[in-house]
Amino acid sequence: MSSAGDLSENVKNSRLIATWLIGGVVVGVSALGIYYSFPLGSWKKLLKLKKNNKPIRVYMDGCFDMMHYGHCNALRQARALGDQLVVGVVSDAEITLNKGPPVTPLHERMIMVRALKWVDEVIPDAPYAITEEFMKKLFDEYNIDYIIHGDDPCLLPDGTDAYALAKKAGRYKQIKRTEGVSSTDIVGRMLLCVRERPSSESQNHSSLQRQFSHGHSQKSEDGGSGSGTRISHFLPTSRRIVQFSNGKGPGPAARIVYIDGAFDLFHAGHVEILRLARGLGDFLLVGIHTDQTVSAKRGVHRPIMNLHERSLSVLACRYVDEVIIGAPLEVSRDMITTFDISLVVHGTVAEDSDFQKEKGNPYEVPISMGIFEVLESPLDITTSTIIRRIVSNHEAYQKRNEKKAESERRYYEQKTHVSGD
Repeated sequence: MSSAGDLSENVKNSRLIATWLIGGVVVGVSALGIYYSFPLGSWKKLLKLKKNNKPIRVYMDGCFDMMHYGHCNALRQARALGDQLVVGVVSDAEITLNKGPPVTPLHERMIMVRALKWVDEVIPDAPYAITEEFMKKLFDEYNIDYIIHGDDPCLLPDGTDAYALAKKAGRYKQIKRTEGVSSTDIVGRMLLCVRERPSSESQNHSSLQRQFSHGHSQKSEDGGSGSGTRISHFLPTSRRIVQFSNGKGPGPAARIVYIDGAFDLFHAGHVEILRLARGLGDFLLVGIHTDQTVSAKRGVHRPIMNLHERSLSVLACRYVDEVIIGAPLEVSRDMITTFDISLVVHGTVAEDSDFQKEKGNPYEVPISMGIFEVLESPLDITTSTIIRRIVSNHEAYQKRNEKKAESERRYYEQKTHVSGD
């Protein structure tokens, strides 16, 4: 028979083992809970980072001429494929050689790319084609893991693929192109303004402005397909807006700065005034005027980009925290109270810079409240500046559009022929 002491010892041991078992189960369940709360891909990435002790760096290049929401979405997708995004901006000379003259010079394009919230590093004067020498530089000096490009063709003048070497090296990844917009398309919209601007603003609802706003198609010059110029068919979704948004509101004691405007053909001048405005507070709220408001103030052929296209471009800027899509022209007391606005600002360089002389000053309320400030604009650029650049050299840009359209036609014909075999 066992003694009482032995029995007591056995009970203690049983309790200890039970405690260990229960503790092990709890730890195991907790670990499984943590594991399944993250996607498998995230765990693989974390393990890879821990193993290599380095982030995954991806590279994407481009001309980024007349930067638009399609460029922004491409860079957003590229950034999602790694931990750090390095962007190469092609030189003016390379663009001229391969496509025709750029609308915006390199220094303006650099401002635009650097201002994007998904960009970590920028390389100026990048080559148009990924040469073996430059690819080696990317891998060795910039520690690039993958080279990224969209699923649209990027062809050299001889018709060859500009990313052939990267694909051959097995260091190439592809993203989906944003349909419905390109720099070529936007240039085409402006050329249409020049060619077909209505002589009367009351022409049977046929103005380009109405076509831009409602997505109606427009034949190109001479009634043919021409350069493939078309009016915007962009269909905004809440998902795309969320993808571009910061998703965070202002803190309880945040100083909220408000600036509004058309922000048409989003350019370096816009970026720089937004940068200054953001520096005056903790949260920058940007009001984007409706198409109808812009058209009433600047003519029936404006804006070139519709409301949602303009809103996405502004949202992609790292200095912007939130936008009001379709903001009223007048900044009312109710609006200031609703959004808890501390300061309203306006730049010195703007298409409506004489607003204080107008009857019905849209900033009358914030001025009376002592919360209005005029900022000295760093750059003397407006949307009209961009349009004038194209109009002054419209023949070159028309040829550029036709050249690209022809290259893409040949590419897709060849692709269809190969798949048909």
